[in-house]
Amino acid sequence: MGGLHHVQLAIPPGAEELCRDFWGRVLGMRELKKPQELAARGGCWFRGGDLEVHLGVEEDFRPSRKAHPGILVTSLHALAERLQDNGLSVTWDDSFPGHDRFYTFDKLGNRLEFLEPVRGR
Repeated sequence: MGGLHHVQLAIPPGAEELCRDFWGRVLGMRELKKPQELAARGGCWFRGGDLEVHLGVEEDFRPSRKAHPGILVTSLHALAERLQDNGLSVTWDDSFPGHDRFYTFDKLGNRLEFLEPVRGR
């Protein structure tokens, strides 16, 4: 197998602007133009580093409260501060060996994990 191309999370119809605010403005990811045949379905795509996040419209949307992507980042503590400055809660969890990590929820209630390797641990 090769690498992971993208992660897809569900969003309710009409939530694209909330996604642009969270994934684009708060997290600083770049929005990608969806292929024309897929754009008609709604949703939006973002890229940060090697990670793509596809946000797809699901008519019967329910946020993912347990399942989540684990997103590797640098400057984890700065990201936590930025999320908190934007009114989002951060729950730290020190039970993953060799990494600092926290959980948060996007503006639609989907669970997200952000983690950073820690040298010497």
